[in-house]
Amino acid sequence: MRRRLGLRLVPVAAACWAVAAAAILAPAASPWIALTLWALVLGLTTAVLSLSTRDGLPSRHGGAQARFRMPRAAVRRTLVVVVLAGAASAAAASHVALAQPARTAVEDLALTGGRAVAIRADVTGKIERRADGSLAFDAVASRVTIGDEIYGAGVEIAVRVSPADVDRPWQLDVGSTVDAHGTAKPGRPGERAVLEVWASRGVEVVQPPGGVSAVAGGLRRGLVAAVHGLPGEGAGLVPGLAVGDTSIVSPSLDAAMKESSLSHLTAVSGANCALVVGIAFALAAALGASRRLRVACGVAVLAGFVILVTPEPSVVRAAAMAAIAMLAVLLGRAGAGMALLSVAVALLLVLDPWLAASLGFALSAVATASLLLWARPLATGLARAVPRPLALALAVPLAAQLACGPLLILIEPTVPVYGVLANLLAGPAAPAATVLGLAACLSAPLPWLQSGLAALAWLPASWIAATATTASALPADALPWLEGIPGAVALAGVGLVIGLAIALDRGGSRARRATRGTAIVVVAVLTGGGLGAGALTRVAGRWTLPGTWAVLACDVGQGDAVLLRSEGAVALIDTGPDLEPLAACLSRAGIDRIDLLVLTHYDLDHIGGLDAVRGRVGTVLHGPGDGTGQAAIASLTARGARATEASAGLSGSLGGARWRVLWPKAGSRAFPSGNDASVVLDVRGGGIPPTLLLGDLSASPQRLLTASGALDPPYAIVKTAHHGSADQDAGLYAAARPSIALVTVGADNDYGHPRDEALKILADVDAKILRTDRDGAIALWSAETGAVSMWRDSGG
Repeated sequence: MRRRLGLRLVPVAAACWAVAAAAILAPAASPWIALTLWALVLGLTTAVLSLSTRDGLPSRHGGAQARFRMPRAAVRRTLVVVVLAGAASAAAASHVALAQPARTAVEDLALTGGRAVAIRADVTGKIERRADGSLAFDAVASRVTIGDEIYGAGVEIAVRVSPADVDRPWQLDVGSTVDAHGTAKPGRPGERAVLEVWASRGVEVVQPPGGVSAVAGGLRRGLVAAVHGLPGEGAGLVPGLAVGDTSIVSPSLDAAMKESSLSHLTAVSGANCALVVGIAFALAAALGASRRLRVACGVAVLAGFVILVTPEPSVVRAAAMAAIAMLAVLLGRAGAGMALLSVAVALLLVLDPWLAASLGFALSAVATASLLLWARPLATGLARAVPRPLALALAVPLAAQLACGPLLILIEPTVPVYGVLANLLAGPAAPAATVLGLAACLSAPLPWLQSGLAALAWLPASWIAATATTASALPADALPWLEGIPGAVALAGVGLVIGLAIALDRGGSRARRATRGTAIVVVAVLTGGGLGAGALTRVAGRWTLPGTWAVLACDVGQGDAVLLRSEGAVALIDTGPDLEPLAACLSRAGIDRIDLLVLTHYDLDHIGGLDAVRGRVGTVLHGPGDGTGQAAIASLTARGARATEASAGLSGSLGGARWRVLWPKAGSRAFPSGNDASVVLDVRGGGIPPTLLLGDLSASPQRLLTASGALDPPYAIVKTAHHGSADQDAGLYAAARPSIALVTVGADNDYGHPRDEALKILADVDAKILRTDRDGAIALWSAETGAVSMWRDSGG
C-alpha cells in the first residue's frame, strides 16, 4: 500500500519533466503551453470543487433518493493527480516563458560571426578542467560589450578559457566576478547557458569571492593542499569523494573511474547528503535536542554542505529530497521514498526547468528511483542463488547500473562489464573516505588535525583508486553498444529483461513462469552474443597490441588516422577514408571516447571515417574549411563536440602531453584551404615521444614552415606529409631530424605513394621508415632508455 501511495505522485514528476523539456527546447511556444495548462488546471479544479460542493445535497426533484454522488475515491485521486501534474507543468512552462525575453535579447546580438566581445559575469559553477586542457565554468552575465555597445544581460553563460589566459587564477572560483574577453555564440537548444563563450583573449578576475563563497572556496583549496604529498592516486580522490573537487584527479584515474562505473562516487549526490544529515541528526539527538531542533540542525548543515560542494544538479536533487524528508519528520508523517523523489523532482523543475536537459540530474533521479523500486526485488531474487548478505550488497549497484546504463550510452556507447563488481568492492570504502575527507576539510583551522584526517581518508580512497584501475585494466572491461537513442532503448530493454529474470521466482501463475523463462532465454542469448563479440573485437584485439603504445598509426588504407594517448586521454588525427577500418582500429585499441579530434583538412581520405567517432568527440580542432568542411564540423558540434579553428601558435594539453599548432597561419590568403592549409601539430610529453604531424603539406608551405622557426627538433617521430608524395621539401626533414618516419599509405594505391623521391629524402636523414601498407598498424612509445620502441602488425 505504501509503495502504491508513493507511486501516485510519479506522474506529477514525469509530466512536469516532459513539459519542462518541451518548453526549453521550443521556448517560443512556452507561453502558449503555460496558458493552455493553466486553463486546464483551472477547469479541472473548478469541476472537482463543484462536484465536492454538490456531493450529498438533495436533488430538487428526487429528494434524498436522487442525490448526486461524488465519483469514487479512485477517480477523485486521479483528478487530484492530474491537477497537480498540470499545475507543476504549467509553472515550469511559465518560468521558461518569463525568462525568455531576456534570453532572446542576448541571443539576438550579433555573436555568431566571431566578433570580439567582453562579458562581465559572476561565476556560479565550479572550475573544471576539460580533456583538451582548457578550464570551463558556468556564470551569470551582467553585461555584454560588443565594440562600443553595452547591453545588460542577467543570463547564464558557459565560459571556456586556456589556463594560461587567466589573470590571478588562484582567485577564480565560485562567487568571483570576472571579465571574459573573446568570442561567443548562442548556446544549444535546451541548455541553460544562453551563450557559449570562448575567452581567447583571457579572463580577468575583477573581484574575488566574498562571504560564504570565499569561506567555502578556502575550505576546498585547503583540503586539496592537505592531501598534497600523499602517495599514489588515492590522494587525488579524497577531495572528490568529500566535496566533489576533482581538480587533482589524474586523467588516467578519471578514465579508469568511468570505465569501472565508479565515477559517481566523486559526483556528490544523495549518499553524501544522507551521511551529512544523518550525522547532524545523530549529534543533535545525542545532545538531547527536540525534534524541531534536530530538523533545524539538519537543514542548516545541509545548506552549508550544498554551498561547500557547489550546487550541482545531483546535489540540488538530493538536498531537495532531504529537505522534504525533514519536513515530513517535523510534521510527524513518514513519507514514502518515491513520493519524496517525485515532489523533489517536480519542485526543482519548476524552479529550474533547464534541469530537464541535464544528464547529471537525470542520472541522479533515475539512480534513486531504481534503488527505491528495484533493490529489494533484486535482492530477493539474488538471495535464491547466493547468501543473503551478498545478495543485498549486489542488489544496490546492480539496480543502479541497470537503470542508469541507457542514459550513459548517450555519452559513451559501451557497457561496463565489471561495474557491479567494482562497486561491490569499492562501495564500503566510500562512506569512510567521504566522512573523513569532509572532517579534514572542515578542520582547516587546525592544520595538524587536518593532515591527520586527510591521511586517514587517503586509505579508503586509495582502495577505491586501486579498484578502479584494476577493473579498467581487465580484458573486455567494456563492450561496444549501439549509439544514441536506439542504443539507449535497446539497453533499457535488456536491463528490464535481466531484472525480470532475477526478480521473478519460479512459482506463480503460468504467465509469470513463462515471463521468467523467456527472460532467462533472452539474457542467455544476449550474454553469449555480447561475450563473443567482445572477445573478437576487444579482448583479442587488445592482446595483439602493446599496452604501452603512445602513438598508433591505424591501417585505414590510403588515408590518415593516427591515435595519440597520454595518461588516459586520447587524440585522433584525421579519420581515414572509410568508417569500417577506423572503427575496427578504435575497437582493437579499446578506444571509446576521443578527447581531441584533429581534422587537418577536408579531403575524403582524412574525413571519410567521421561516422565512426561522431557523438564520441570532446573537442574538434580543424583547419580553415570550405562548404564540405563546415558541414563536417557542424555534424560533430550537433552531437556535442566543441569546435576550435586551428592556427599557428594555438596550444593545449592532452593528458600529460602538450600540443602546439605550427601551421596554418591565421588569416592566410596564400593557403586558404586544402592540402597546403593542413593543420600541422607538434606533440610531446606525457609518454608521447616528440612527434611532428605534417598533414598533406606540399613543398612550398613546408619551406615556409621551416623558415618560420616553429620547429623544435630533433623529432623522434615525423608523420610524412601527403602519404609520401613526391612534392616534399628536403630541408624540412633535414631540420626536423626524425628518428622514425611514419608513412600512412594504402597498399597498391593509384598514386604510387610513397614515391621514390620522398623515400630518398627520408633515407638521407637516416630515418627509419615505417609504412602502413607493408607494416599494417604501427604502435610507438618511449622506452625506458629514452629511445622509441615500435611494434608492427607485420613483423612485431
